[in-house]
Amino acid sequence: MNDILPESFFHKPTLDLAKALLGCILVKHTDQGVASGYIVETEAYKGPEDRAAHSYNNKRTKRTEVMFGKPGHVYTYQMHTHCLVNVVSSEMEKPEAILIRAVEPVQGIDLMYERRGEMPSKNLTNGPGKLTKALGITMEDYGRPFFEPPLYITKGIIPEHISTGPRIGIENSGEAKDYPWRFWITDNPYVSRRR
Repeated sequence: MNDILPESFFHKPTLDLAKALLGCILVKHTDQGVASGYIVETEAYKGPEDRAAHSYNNKRTKRTEVMFGKPGHVYTYQMHTHCLVNVVSSEMEKPEAILIRAVEPVQGIDLMYERRGEMPSKNLTNGPGKLTKALGITMEDYGRPFFEPPLYITKGIIPEHISTGPRIGIENSGEAKDYPWRFWITDNPYVSRRR
């Protein structure tokens, strides 16, 4: 746990942080054990001017409140039956966040199978709802800092190549659907979609 990234790590412009998170390790402690994975895919959401962001037009609700706070905190939200996890970014009162879309399993793989069932290993965590279920991340993690247990991010590997493309599942967001704000480790098998 000595490699937990400090709060200062998260004080970067959102697009830079979205790339810097690639290769870092997302770790969750639960009563069942510890599960972790290399972050291999992220999506940046640049708040007030980004029609795909929950905080578009500075929309402040009970759900988005944490995004108006300090960077490096957990923004979880429910999408259908899935909990999705985001890293709050940018400065106070500028509500931006980065969705963690996929991880490559590192620790607690048996625990991930218990939670997700039998399947090819590359399908365990290759999507934002899959990875939260596999790691045991829930809505209860909302608002926690990412720099102390039970949910934190540590140093990992530095990717050789990073690919960039449009974000996924935001068709009704006008020109924002084409912004190249999705980042992934090139050719990693755990990325949710390679295009």
